[in-house]
Order: sequence, then C-alpha cells, then structure tokens
Amino acid sequence: MAKYLNEFDATMQMIQGKWKIIILYELAETGQGRFGELQRHIQNVSHKTLANQLRELEADGLIIRHDFETAEPHVEYRLSENGKSLIPILDAICTWGDTHVNHNLIERSLCDE
Repeated sequence: MAKYLNEFDATMQMIQGKWKIIILYELAETGQGRFGELQRHIQNVSHKTLANQLRELEADGLIIRHDFETAEPHVEYRLSENGKSLIPILDAICTWGDTHVNHNLIERSLCDE
C-alpha cells in the first residue's frame, strides 16, 4: 500500500511540522548542529517535540545523525544530500510568502536570517 497520495503529498508530509523547516534552515546555515544548539536557536520548541521532529527528518532521509562516541559522547545533525536539495525549494516558498503575505501576520521571518 502506498504511503503518499502523490509527489506533492510526499514532499509536504516530509516538511510538515511546526519546526522542521526551521531545523532544516538552521542546519543549512550552520552546516551542523547539536541538539542543545538547535533548541537554543529555535527557542520555543520543547525537548520532546524537537527530538520527535529530528527523528522524523532523519527517518525521511533529510538529515543525518552522527553519534560521537568520545570521552564526552554527543550527537550532531547535518543535512543529507536530499535535505540540501530541499533548500532552494524552501527559499522559493519563503520568497513567495515574503512577497504575498502581510508581514504583520508573520511572527518570525526566516527569509531575512
């Protein structure tokens, strides 16, 4: 049984979620990030929600999770090639919204970051 109705549905399901696009943009901008860094940048996201959204992005192949098994173990996230290929599409959507949506209705602009 198919998981997606069509290609549009597949793409939208992969990026839907309140914080996923911000996560993708942050990783595109910084190249990589630890959980705590992502949480500090996003600010209003709960620990549980961020963890879930990172897991979903990883399961969809948009980010890569790397475990560092050193004296002080930590995890870093970065965009996969598929995740990188989404950034120009998200930029186009951001530009459209910046042009066609009343700025008073936008809480935080990602296009300017």
